[in-house]
Amino acid sequence: MNFTPLDNKGLVEGFCIIKSIDSKTSSKGDTYLDIMLGDSSGEINAKLWRYSKELHGEYTANALVKIRGLISQYNGADQLKIDKIRPVTEADGIKAEDFVKTAGYSGEQMYSELLNIAESFEDNDLKIIVSAILKDKRNALLYWPAAFKLHHAVRGGLLLHTLSIVRLCEKVCEIYPFVDKELLISGAILHDIAKLDEFEVAETGIATGYSVEGNLIGHLAMGAMTINRYAEKLSINPKTAMLLEHMCLSHHGEPEFGAAVRPMFIEAELLSELDLMDSRIYEMQEAVSGVEANDFSSRIWAMDNRKLFNHARKNLNSEPKLF
Repeated sequence: MNFTPLDNKGLVEGFCIIKSIDSKTSSKGDTYLDIMLGDSSGEINAKLWRYSKELHGEYTANALVKIRGLISQYNGADQLKIDKIRPVTEADGIKAEDFVKTAGYSGEQMYSELLNIAESFEDNDLKIIVSAILKDKRNALLYWPAAFKLHHAVRGGLLLHTLSIVRLCEKVCEIYPFVDKELLISGAILHDIAKLDEFEVAETGIATGYSVEGNLIGHLAMGAMTINRYAEKLSINPKTAMLLEHMCLSHHGEPEFGAAVRPMFIEAELLSELDLMDSRIYEMQEAVSGVEANDFSSRIWAMDNRKLFNHARKNLNSEPKLF
């Protein structure tokens, strides 16, 4: 943890993010907070003894705070006894991306690239509807994650996942000239757009759970509904809108994975395959990058409970090449 030492006895202060927090009762009957604090360098368990809501304030996971406290050893690990804690203010000049895992490209950079691609379409209907949705959703897109816990569950992860698939689409269309490139890319840009309504997301860009609509309807159906609303408002050709809606509804491939229907035309099939490819490669990179050379990861639930091998022939910490 990047704390600033205040003396030579372990007193420190600094900014961090609350990764988890739990209110507990001590053996003496006092309330205390058991907190996991983190920053870009790591994490540390902390205790706020004799906690008082009136004195110390209220805190939740994913909140940015400034703390002062004493670091000591407990069961062979560092532990922080908090003396003072307060929420971060604008005057502190703290950026959330410095404390949470963040996409390797800025939200503004990825958003601008997607908007430029949409605005360059020759198909006027696709240009109008994709550009309009992107513009209306800009603020959330800049920091939204692509998942609650799995692939691209980082600040800016939704744009990272989307632009990665768009780049894959561009390459696929070089090999298969019969593919409708603009339709495929439009589907790629819009396929997860309803994740903006599916998740509840803190200002740090980390999902804290699912919305009511996310639980009851899900982003595939919500995405098709979004496209339908915009298509009616913007007088988009009904067939064009229907194709985009189908791509949203089918991009998970199989009903057992949430698809309302299976892909029924080439661009829908390609989107489904590329979406799966990008999500799985991300999961594999994340799992294997923390494994010693020539060793296996633990079993990964999201990868069919497989153990993954690090052959160590390439640097696994590099970012996808999107620009």
